[in-house]
Amino acid sequence: MATLSIPPVLTTPRDDAIHLYKAFKGFGCDKAAVINILAHRDATQRALIQQEYRTMYSEDLTKRLVKELSGKLEKAIVLWMYDPAGRDAILVRQALSADSIDLRAATEVICSRTPSQIVHFKQLYHSMNGIYLEHDIELHASGDHKKLLLAYVTTMRYEGPEVDRASVDHDAKALYKAGEKKLGTDEKTFIRIFSERSRAHLAAVSSAYHSMYSRKLKKAVKSETSGLFEFALLTILQCAENPATYFAKELHKAMKGLGTNDTTLIRIVVTRTEIDMQYIKAEYQKKHKKSLNDAVHSETSGDYRTFLLSLLGPGH
Repeated sequence: MATLSIPPVLTTPRDDAIHLYKAFKGFGCDKAAVINILAHRDATQRALIQQEYRTMYSEDLTKRLVKELSGKLEKAIVLWMYDPAGRDAILVRQALSADSIDLRAATEVICSRTPSQIVHFKQLYHSMNGIYLEHDIELHASGDHKKLLLAYVTTMRYEGPEVDRASVDHDAKALYKAGEKKLGTDEKTFIRIFSERSRAHLAAVSSAYHSMYSRKLKKAVKSETSGLFEFALLTILQCAENPATYFAKELHKAMKGLGTNDTTLIRIVVTRTEIDMQYIKAEYQKKHKKSLNDAVHSETSGDYRTFLLSLLGPGH
């Protein structure tokens, strides 16, 4: 996986902590300095900076950032300060909180993560909130969507590339029988296959389905299901085939039309920067004949724009 293309850092975490402290002092916060340091440090470096800051100033750096910054910039930088699993735990908890319920965001995060990422962020979810992720899903989701999410976060799927042809064909037939072949839909079969099979297996099922029935599995999901259940199935399927294509599409949706969905923009840019952003940028360019950097540049402004573009890295 492509990671953040960070130039070698010549300053130590201690220097960075001192520079941040200076940026907070005086009248107003030197946001440019804060962005310049934090946007160019990877997760390990950010953790070390936080340790040094706490040791030297007996203060939590993230809490200080909340005090010094505001609006979209604050939201993006504070989210960036966590490691990937902590960030996912925070995002899903926010999305499953009664006052700001956003089941689509929770579904995107859960259904686009690998089994080991899910295990990791579930542990943090529990230690940060004193409550199990399954409990919050049970509380806020409903119907087939809830059944799928619960199955997805509790099943350990294989993460390797090998697939068994016979069982791939078997699943493709089972999905056809459960959906397009019959009147109505057998949702249980969709839930079972989509929550139990590996990414490599599902991608193979998708292509077997297409060659057997001259129909895309994605189209079948769209015509047989709806709402959040459909969105969860499509997220699982598209991330099995190509996560970068999926995220490029979600970013495009967040920025097209009037206004920008900044919550989605921040969530995807911040969470994918250290995972597969180079691939997402390539997919975006291929599909929309416009660079992701240009799109973000035209939809954002000020320090918030500077920060997101710093995470995205060079335009071409």
